[in-house]
Amino acid sequence: MISAQPSLLRSIALQMRVLHALLMREVITRYGRQNLGVLWVFVEPMIFTVGVTALWTAAGMNHGSSIPIVAFAVTGYSSVLLWRNCAGLSIGAIQSNIALLHHRNVRVIDVILVRCVIEIAGVATSFSILSGLFIFFGWMTYPIDPLQVVFGFLMLAWFGTALALTIAAATTFSHVVEKLWAPATYLLFPLAGAAFMADWLPPKFREVVLWLPMVHGVEILREGFFGNVVRTHYDVGYMASICMLLTLFGLYLVREAGLRIEAK
Repeated sequence: MISAQPSLLRSIALQMRVLHALLMREVITRYGRQNLGVLWVFVEPMIFTVGVTALWTAAGMNHGSSIPIVAFAVTGYSSVLLWRNCAGLSIGAIQSNIALLHHRNVRVIDVILVRCVIEIAGVATSFSILSGLFIFFGWMTYPIDPLQVVFGFLMLAWFGTALALTIAAATTFSHVVEKLWAPATYLLFPLAGAAFMADWLPPKFREVVLWLPMVHGVEILREGFFGNVVRTHYDVGYMASICMLLTLFGLYLVREAGLRIEAK
């Protein structure tokens, strides 16, 4: 037992160095060293969110609610970018790092998690910067419950990571998964809760929409931001259960994908 402990600690330290190296490689490969470089990690989602916010504000879209349109757009589209980017950009993670996977200390799960970390960090940074700027200029107010906002964000990050593990690993078995994900994203986008609150929907349609776990995450986050301005509908237990099942299924596929690569 005593001799095994240092070995375990060394293994953890080695794995952390591997993840750090993969992270730096991914950032440099994707964003390069020129112009803004690594700043694009959060500038890119900021541009998208600001564009949507400006469009909604210019169009005077207030959804018949007292919720400020700027805060509504920032919370909605940041949450969509969180799970969509994690899943979408995980596609190709295995194929583009196939040479590295033949190294003993590099695993399939490593290359997927690195991409998720980059996307989650980028969206978190852009969300924080935009919220801070808009609060400073008086376009948004401070969140009613910051801890609930963080909790909702983390739940969405968990869902995005679990989805990324599943989709990225599944692409090693069939390229059809990659082809289907693009249209699936377009179908899920308007239903994911970015452009509406569940309470605004007809009861029967609301029941259908609440089958989507990401809607619960958005409702949690917005309740933390706006408080009782609007009634929210979410079930933490349901979302956590879906995330757990998706995580376990994703880890199973990741293991099988690793075995498939090693057999080649």
